[in-house]
Amino acid sequence: MMPEPPELPPSASLQTVPPGASRVRVLLLDDEPANLHLRTAILRQHGYECIPASTIEEATELFNDIDIAVLDYHLGAGQFGTEVANLLRRRRPHVPIIILSATLDRYFGGVEDMHLLKGYSSVEDLLGALSSLEAKRRGSPVVVDARDFFYSRISMAIGSDVLVQIFDDRGVWQYCNDSVAEYLGKPRDWFPGRSVFDEMPTLMRDWRDVLQTVTLTRETYIDRTRRGLLSQPRPEEQNLTWSVLAFPITLHDNRSGVVLTARIIENPPLRTSPLLPFN
Repeated sequence: MMPEPPELPPSASLQTVPPGASRVRVLLLDDEPANLHLRTAILRQHGYECIPASTIEEATELFNDIDIAVLDYHLGAGQFGTEVANLLRRRRPHVPIIILSATLDRYFGGVEDMHLLKGYSSVEDLLGALSSLEAKRRGSPVVVDARDFFYSRISMAIGSDVLVQIFDDRGVWQYCNDSVAEYLGKPRDWFPGRSVFDEMPTLMRDWRDVLQTVTLTRETYIDRTRRGLLSQPRPEEQNLTWSVLAFPITLHDNRSGVVLTARIIENPPLRTSPLLPFN
């Protein structure tokens, strides 16, 4: 369930509709009346025109009247919001879709969809997703990348004190968190689309066998040694013990991938490296 709508002071800036522009019409699908009522109230408060539906049949009848769809994943009685997403994608392929789900490793349509994870997503996350997809509908630049948005929720669930990288089976970065970017000395947006084997063949350990094995077997790899992520530990890391974990994930485009995490489990007597915010 989404949290209660925030109390906004009189001076708070809600979404305004420019003169002559129509309100963005949002389809809200949820089989829980309380959730539907709450989300409708929140979005109307922020200037959206909400069109609620509680069943797949109701939702499909409204396809021609909407600009964006917000669909709950589990609708009960063996029905799922992904059924509506597939129908909508075929009938009106340019309508953006947001799936609300408690599941991390399912595939919910095309790469332009948003995936908000219940328990980790706030009202502001939903409003931000709607705003970015509204901009896409109107032809303006999109300020939120759907893949980064999705993977950042996974990273958030793991914890900010952990180095988090997400790869495909070829070692191509799909995502890294801020801690990884700082640790490896690159901007975070430098990583996606690059191969760790090509870009850091000597700096990083050769994770080729681990990545390919985890994606193939769907098993988890655990390494608790002093080696960490790098082929050679830095001088200030010689006495540190790392916990490295690699586990399988279904990527945004339905391919198999790997989440590679690393954190220090034994701290040195003194903090000697400014590049280790997680120790």
